[in-house]
Formats: sequence, C-alpha cells, structure tokens
Amino acid sequence: MRQIVLDTETTGLEPGEGHRIIEIGCIELLDRRVTQRVFHQYLNPERAVDAGAAEVHNLDDKFLADKPRFAQIAAEFLKFVEGAELVIHNAAFDMAFLNSELRRLGDAQADLGRHCRVLDTLELARRLHPGQKNSLDALCKRYHVDNTAREVHGALLDAQLLAEVYLAMTGGQASLSLDAAAGKFGAQAGVPAAVDRAGIKLTVVHASEQELEAHRERLAAIRKRSGGKCLWPE
Repeated sequence: MRQIVLDTETTGLEPGEGHRIIEIGCIELLDRRVTQRVFHQYLNPERAVDAGAAEVHNLDDKFLADKPRFAQIAAEFLKFVEGAELVIHNAAFDMAFLNSELRRLGDAQADLGRHCRVLDTLELARRLHPGQKNSLDALCKRYHVDNTAREVHGALLDAQLLAEVYLAMTGGQASLSLDAAAGKFGAQAGVPAAVDRAGIKLTVVHASEQELEAHRERLAAIRKRSGGKCLWPE
C-alpha cells in the first residue's frame, strides 16, 4: 500500500479569507516503510503572512518572495500524491487549503479527494485516546517520538514526525531519521531486513487420529462443564 504523510504551512487559518499555502511537505510510505521519495516545496502565496502564523512557522514574506507559485508546482505535486492514501493530522484543515489552491487554477469543483484517499490521524488518535490531548506534540510524547528539533512548525519536519507517530499508533514500525540538510529519510540501524520468502516450501503436519480423538475428548469435557456453551465444534 502506498501512503503519503502530508503537512502544510499557511499564511493564516481560513482559505475562505484568502489565506494561502506557503509550504508543503510529503513523505512516501510503501507497505508501512519509509522510502527515499519526498516532496517538499516552499511557495510564494502572493499575499502577506499573518503575524500570528509567522510566529508558528517562522516563514516571512521576504523568505517566500522568490519561491514558486502553487500553479507552477501543482502538476508535480498531483503526480506525487496520485492514487495514494494521504495521512494527515487534522485533515480537514490541510484538505481545505489544498482544494482552495487547486480551484484557483480554474476548476471550481477541484477536489484532491478524487485523486487520493484520506486518513485523518487526529480522528484516529481521538478514537484511541478519548478525552486526552491529541496534538502532534502530545502524540510524540505519548509514543516516545523525539520532537526536540520542532522549535517551530515546518511542513517537512512535521510530516516526518507524523509518520513516526502514525506507524506507532497503528502497530509499530522502525523509527525514522531525518537528515535536515539533505532531506533524506530512512530506517535506523538495527531494523531487521525483510525476509525473502521466494522459493520457500512449508511442510504441513496433520494431526494424527490419536491427537484428534484427544481433541474431541477435551471439547466434550469443556461442553459438559460449560453447560453446552462450548464455542468450538468438534
């Protein structure tokens, strides 16, 4: 299964008020293992960044001035996520902004949900941990994911942290390491390599008649002691 862990940073909180995306960060997972494929892009939003938003992600107008517009990277972004399941924390927020950007390109009905399935890790966390804090920082603490590098929000770093949290929440996985300078991700040392089972023939050992008879006697005893409520048929 191909999944894309995705996060965005924006100029403000409401796309309906004209706020725009200024950063997209994506990490690819194949069958619950991180690959070396990432999508990361800063964007010129063609408007000012709200002061409150800048305090959260530390991205200002001067830094973004020479970055590409969303229209310039839209095709590359859609190609990267096409057909994957998007793993997003508070998906409604990011999807609203992404759909707003897509609709600015001329299709008033554009919807990223037509290209991808969406899994909201905030909803998942609320089901698993009702009544508890389920912010990304809270989940990092709960699942022992190191988030000390998260002095400010950043789409690529937050996607990397979310990938670790998601894998821990849904069954565990080797932790991921982030080389911030190179933008590369990989499993840490000590993770067992996948076993190649090609060509392996398993021997099937059937129960003997004596073993089957002992099994039937055990079930009969269980049925007798349970008043006929044995769950296993003979």
